[in-house]
Amino acid sequence: MTTYVLIPGADGRAWYWHRVVPMLRERGHDAVAVDLPSGLDAGLAEHVTAVVDAIGDRDTGDDGPVLVAQSLAAVIAPLVCERIPVQQIILVNPMIPTPGETAGEWWDNTGRDEAARAFAAEEGRDPDAGFDLIVDFFHDVPQDATDEAMSGEASGPSEALFAEPWPLRAWPDVPTRILQGRDDRFFPLGFQLRIAAERLPGVPVEDLPGGHLVALSRPVELTELICDVTEAPRSR
Repeated sequence: MTTYVLIPGADGRAWYWHRVVPMLRERGHDAVAVDLPSGLDAGLAEHVTAVVDAIGDRDTGDDGPVLVAQSLAAVIAPLVCERIPVQQIILVNPMIPTPGETAGEWWDNTGRDEAARAFAAEEGRDPDAGFDLIVDFFHDVPQDATDEAMSGEASGPSEALFAEPWPLRAWPDVPTRILQGRDDRFFPLGFQLRIAAERLPGVPVEDLPGGHLVALSRPVELTELICDVTEAPRSR
């Protein structure tokens, strides 16, 4: 049995993982999804504490849990490794940080906007249309899940989280894998392959069908890949 700790992205709600959690449990694993802080002043330390508190007194074994971090949570998961033993980090459609960089600086530093516009043009969409929640995030999410997401109240990321420099000098010495949706319009696959090679050289990128919210649109495929990469030979 593996304990999976599922950290949501900018939405902040454990609900994001509600289709994946039961599938992991059906496979005999433990799974806990984390609700992240909603206060505007909640910085990295508060987010890390929320993850550690969600794990609580679970028996995660000598190696600790597997952290599964969606998007913005890629800046949080490595910091958890300073607080508790972690068996593995699995990044899903991640914002991969670099030392000293804020999450607010990440966009210009990586060229994300240009990559997203180029991918929009490649797909025949207007590259200058601007961000649209449905078009960019929910384009492949089933309508019932979209409706439920819209009816709930997302905490959203705090201002402090985007303003605080990432404090680690290097990525932790923990086996890491990257899972990336081939249909992600927000962080296109080609963009992610480049960023991963620059910031986490040698860490494998496994692609799967689905957009940015792949836990909602492709929970079966994501669950299978999460389990597969946990059991596969590990990098870093």
